[in-house]
Amino acid sequence: MTPEDQQTLNEHVQAIAQILYKDADKSKMTNLAEIEAMVRSQVQKHVTPELGIFLSQALAKQLKDTSAP
Repeated sequence: MTPEDQQTLNEHVQAIAQILYKDADKSKMTNLAEIEAMVRSQVQKHVTPELGIFLSQALAKQLKDTSAP
């Protein structure tokens, strides 16, 4: 990953973290284990499916482009 891409990724991760924090039940985030569980739950619910969709679409496009006559 280029330094520029890493910087862009970090900026987007921070933006995602702010959104997820606003949605989080802060009363359940009293220790590191609970914070980790909340992060894992939110990422699995909101972020991972979108990554999967994006990557599936990118792969389908790549396969289509390489198999075209």
